[in-house]
Amino acid sequence: MSALSSAAPYRSLLRNAFGRLILIDSEGREHEGVTPVRAHPISAPDEGISLVGVDGHELVWIARLSDLPPADRELLEAEFAVREFMPQVRAILEVSTFSTPSQWTVDTERGAARFILKSEEDIRRLGEGRLLITSSHGLQFIVPDRFALDRASKRILERFL
Repeated sequence: MSALSSAAPYRSLLRNAFGRLILIDSEGREHEGVTPVRAHPISAPDEGISLVGVDGHELVWIARLSDLPPADRELLEAEFAVREFMPQVRAILEVSTFSTPSQWTVDTERGAARFILKSEEDIRRLGEGRLLITSSHGLQFIVPDRFALDRASKRILERFL
């Protein structure tokens, strides 16, 4: 495992014609199909990033995303945006019933969404007012600050928390 220092533990990161990430390590070897993985995707998304090869072994450890050159940082951020689809809930518009399972209609930064909440345990408190809501299909919705939601949304949430 390499630690990021002032001398980068790799030469470059690029995308091939098929859209796969390629890591060229400090010795000039190419590693195709590299996958970036966040150590703490919710609590510290910009800290602790591992670049993993197709065999599942870590090739490079990056302490902070901000330490990378802008081009590499943008490439990894684009990769995370595709892999980590987690809409942010702006408002809870409707709930079919106050018992579970229930169908929820929410407004997100990506538009309206509907999902089934199987049980109250599918709403996780992350601290500092953040919530993670997991739908019956495994899609995760994040509420960045439940205290900042409108009054109606807060009232609905209180019935489930």
